[in-house]
Amino acid sequence: MNLTQDAKICQVTEDTIIIGVDIASETHYARAFDWRGKELGNVYIFGNSAEGFYGFTSWMSELARKANKDHTIIGAEPTGHYWFSLGMYLRDNGIKMVLVSPYHVKRSQELDDNHPSKTDRKDPKTIAKLVIDGRYIEPYIPEGIYAELRVAMNCRWRIIREQTVIQNQIQRWLKIYFPEHKNVYGSFEGISSLMILRIAPLPTDVIALGVDGINAVWRKAKLRAVGIKKATRLCEAAAESIGCTDGSIAARMEITLLLDDYESKLQQYNAVMTTVEELCSQVPEVTELVKIKGIGLVTVAGILAEIGDLRRFDSPRQIQKLAGLAIRENSSGKHKGRTSISKRGRAKLRCILFRAAISLASQNKEFREIHRYFTTRAENPLKKKQSIIAMSCKLIRVFHTIIVKGYEYDPTKLLADIHRNKMPSAA
Repeated sequence: MNLTQDAKICQVTEDTIIIGVDIASETHYARAFDWRGKELGNVYIFGNSAEGFYGFTSWMSELARKANKDHTIIGAEPTGHYWFSLGMYLRDNGIKMVLVSPYHVKRSQELDDNHPSKTDRKDPKTIAKLVIDGRYIEPYIPEGIYAELRVAMNCRWRIIREQTVIQNQIQRWLKIYFPEHKNVYGSFEGISSLMILRIAPLPTDVIALGVDGINAVWRKAKLRAVGIKKATRLCEAAAESIGCTDGSIAARMEITLLLDDYESKLQQYNAVMTTVEELCSQVPEVTELVKIKGIGLVTVAGILAEIGDLRRFDSPRQIQKLAGLAIRENSSGKHKGRTSISKRGRAKLRCILFRAAISLASQNKEFREIHRYFTTRAENPLKKKQSIIAMSCKLIRVFHTIIVKGYEYDPTKLLADIHRNKMPSAA
């Protein structure tokens, strides 16, 4: 549910008790106020545990009873991942929780005492006052298949980062001990390359194994497309190697450990992608979404993981704002500054959409035509990067239409805006 600020203010009535909570890793501070900002009770300190949460809800209920309040709104500042446990607990107990921006809290700290100090006792009051003014958002905690997808795709992002680190370390090792390896293999990640790095990583090991020995390793593994010619080139490169020869025993150990890590990450990635495919098969609209040329399963899964259920949005513009793609204007009086995207939203979602738009511009006929139109139109032509951003927003509208309205992907409708804009100039 996406509410305007007026609607948020209207949720705070005379019967509402507003509680601001400053969340930390172990200990939380809470203060309660009525709708006019008058404090009710004293500061309550509770731990990040089941006992602490139970004591907090009991304190909150007692305050509401004494003040004769029927409704409660909990406001908190999203401090990393520390708020997840409290948020889940309150949701499961039917208690409304909202979040305020840390940036707003920082800017509002001096309004009460005209002092820039920041303390655990002061922040809950600032948070509660922001909630009273309607300056909050209602958090979305994904459930069911969307919660599973978010966790799975986060695992995929983490594994890819770790894979990149290991790949760079292996490249570094080769540059030090066997720099000529790249002249034989464009990439060390080939199956035949990994086999030889396991058995004979150093140039001296390759020479000792010989052409016949290398070829025998490949024949035993029943590898094709490699043979005597490849083995000969590898031995010749090893014979002319200028690689470091000191510390060879530890160097062999190092490359073995790196290859173990590399293969482990490959297995983890394959396991995660198997899970992602199984989860996506449970979302009926995915079948229609992957029909769009240039859009793969990873892109669809990433978008659904970041957004959750698209049906909760009334308009694609709300998703655009969630991704940080809303237009930020910079103008005052006669001055009209340059516009840009806000970048206030989910950075991963913005990254996925941007990469998807680049893929569509090169592989999808319809989106390529849209990209050409945006960059070459007579009035207000866009730069290439601006066009990619515009196509990212277009992709959001396509996803929203397919999932929410149940339509099939139609290239003709996708190009309707361009054709409509061309008609006046043609006339």
